Amino acid sequence: MSEDLCYLDACEAIQLFRAGAVSPVEILRAQQQRLESCGQAVNAFTALHFERALVQARQAEAAYRQGSARPLEGVSTAIKDETYLAGEITTNGSRLMRDNRADVTDPVPERLLAAGALVNGRTATPEFSVAAFTWSDLWGVTRNPWNPDITPGGSSGGSAAALAAGLCTIANGTDMGGSVRIPAALCGLVGLKASYGRVPEIPPYNVDPYVHHSVLTRSVRDTVLLYNLISGPHPVDLMSQLPKERVAPEPLDLRGMRVGVCVDLGFFPLEEDVRNNTLQFADSLRQLGAEVDSVSLDWDERCIRTAQIHQGAQMGQMLRQKFGRPEQRAQLTSYARHYFSLSEQATPQQILWANAYAQSMWESLERVFRDCDFLLCPTVCTTKVPADFDYSRDEIRVNGRAVDPVKGWFMTYPFNTLSRCPVLSLPSGMADNAVPTGVQLVGRPYGDAALLRAGLALEQASGPFISNRHYPQLPEAPGAAAQAQHIS
Repeated sequence: MSEDLCYLDACEAIQLFRAGAVSPVEILRAQQQRLESCGQAVNAFTALHFERALVQARQAEAAYRQGSARPLEGVSTAIKDETYLAGEITTNGSRLMRDNRADVTDPVPERLLAAGALVNGRTATPEFSVAAFTWSDLWGVTRNPWNPDITPGGSSGGSAAALAAGLCTIANGTDMGGSVRIPAALCGLVGLKASYGRVPEIPPYNVDPYVHHSVLTRSVRDTVLLYNLISGPHPVDLMSQLPKERVAPEPLDLRGMRVGVCVDLGFFPLEEDVRNNTLQFADSLRQLGAEVDSVSLDWDERCIRTAQIHQGAQMGQMLRQKFGRPEQRAQLTSYARHYFSLSEQATPQQILWANAYAQSMWESLERVFRDCDFLLCPTVCTTKVPADFDYSRDEIRVNGRAVDPVKGWFMTYPFNTLSRCPVLSLPSGMADNAVPTGVQLVGRPYGDAALLRAGLALEQASGPFISNRHYPQLPEAPGAAAQAQHIS
């Protein structure tokens, strides 16, 4: 029964809270018990707030009894240790920020908390969130709950690992090159990158169109619930001043919808299990009445360089200004030093070239969208990346072919380049090494509502990938909670 409570999605938990069948305290205690028994196997948290959350859960119980519960009242939430919560330590995985206390709250957690969510912990991220794996010198290695030898992805890997391990009910994440969708795919979760401007972000990150704040969930219906709460204009973010869009929680009728499948986006190699699961997912769309055909894009490895130049000129420049002194660099992780070096290579001429290539990428995708409502492609090329992988020193191969160790093994960042296109990463099956695979369903610019409702249709047909009947089997490790860091 304890694990059943750990793997309820938010929508079902709220229904049970309202009916008085289960209380927020029961779920929180079940998740705390699971953390104590097997949390050490994944090392998802950097700080625990269960005692504080239990007080809030009891208040949530009373709110349900009194009929005054808010939309997320009592829902346990893990917040990435990059995201600001006023008054709380936010390390961003860096020894240089181990004592950094936020003086503001990011718009997304602000809205989650206002809706009644309670925070039971902060989740691990690679240093400065500059990697698609999750380990740091400060917090150690975060592991995939399905296969601890493998990375849960990054940079929101701690959030994904905690959610897949049954240690929280929802979690937040941020996505500058796939940092929500990569861990969603590798952990069997749902990850959304909304159209740029739909979900507010804190300055100065809001002015970078590659950067998106979002959530990780176990179900599309949870994603719809949370999207309706976190999206819409926020006074701190000029870029979010689009009209508020509310998504109806009703599946889209996929009959007659046109879906273009591009398994390699023009240049990515794939492991065969990833390819096969993508094609099987395409068959599931056909079974729901969609018209599914192969399409091609004339993209090539210049996509990698385009993203590297942009990120070097934006995030890289900000990080170097703040943490670039020699004595600071000496305290960085090996991969963060490598990231700083790569980002120094972004020149004005290269930025101009990258912007021009981004336009050509859009022209190719726009031709697909003339005939298709959605594009389907894998989220990651391989599930074989070790948990302690380091792109500054390690080689990575996909189906025997050496690829760029920083960006060559995942297929997410082209849609950060084309940031106005919403993307939903959905589980597509299991790989040969018992790690989930994922696909990206890409919508037309600002077509978030149609994309989410298409996801609802797929979920209605197959059910959530993770549930209280299907979840990772973690080894018992008593005493794990005592080893976690507690920051009040």
